[in-house]
Amino acid sequence: MSRVIDAHQHFWDPDRAEYSWMAGDALAPIRRAFGPADLAPLLAENGLDASILVQTRSSLDETEEFLRVAHATPFIAGVVGWVDLTDPSVGSTIDRLRRLPGGNKLVGIRHQVHDEPNADWLLRSDVRHGLEAVFAHDLSYDLLVRTRELPLATATVRAFPRARFVLDHCAKPPIATGFDRKWADCITELAACGNVWCKVSGLATEAVWADWDAARLLPYVTHVARSFGEDRLIFGSDWPVCLLAGSYGAIKKAIEHCLAQLGPTIPTKAFGPNAVTAYRLAP
Repeated sequence: MSRVIDAHQHFWDPDRAEYSWMAGDALAPIRRAFGPADLAPLLAENGLDASILVQTRSSLDETEEFLRVAHATPFIAGVVGWVDLTDPSVGSTIDRLRRLPGGNKLVGIRHQVHDEPNADWLLRSDVRHGLEAVFAHDLSYDLLVRTRELPLATATVRAFPRARFVLDHCAKPPIATGFDRKWADCITELAACGNVWCKVSGLATEAVWADWDAARLLPYVTHVARSFGEDRLIFGSDWPVCLLAGSYGAIKKAIEHCLAQLGPTIPTKAFGPNAVTAYRLAP
């Protein structure tokens, strides 16, 4: 049987590192340390076998630490880390990461593109060179973008038709303010590229945190499902960010409920096999 996988979770410790995105009173509930011992019982309680640990800051130190954690933590199936794509020696950096303990679990790279002042960041020549190195090492690239950057994401995916891309959080649709046609059209255009998968993750935190349910998320899940198809949807909890809107179990059940409305095989594929394909996870 296939593993049931949470393809998007994080660890962090604000006492040991700075997380600029974590400022403000609203994020106080998650401004504490989260590690494997916190996640393990949640995975067990909710019927998940494995997870993919995803970067939270632009830091090689964090990537190295995550690989060490993955090496010591059997349930971590893969790490999506960070490297400086603009560094001419990024290929050598990836080689070095691969040689570290846990380096065999490096499956992808990510950067907080939506925080870049320039919406065209993905189109920079030095970034394109960095992406070439990522794909030359058979890694995927996670697209952390919003509607503003979606057209540039599509142009990037088209420029690398043999590479593997994963769209995080359905590109963070503005659920709290209502269905956005521009977001929907951009998603359809991106999904027309056959080499990009979509993580159904992070949606509850784009809604009103204290006033959401599966029915509020369903139109967005339905749209990405129709756009990407059942073989390119991937479940991710976005834990512990998701705790701002609800418990791990509540988030998982809401997404599972939405996916189940769309077809009998969609939940099974989204909770494991599609992540294995997108990230080329080891058996």
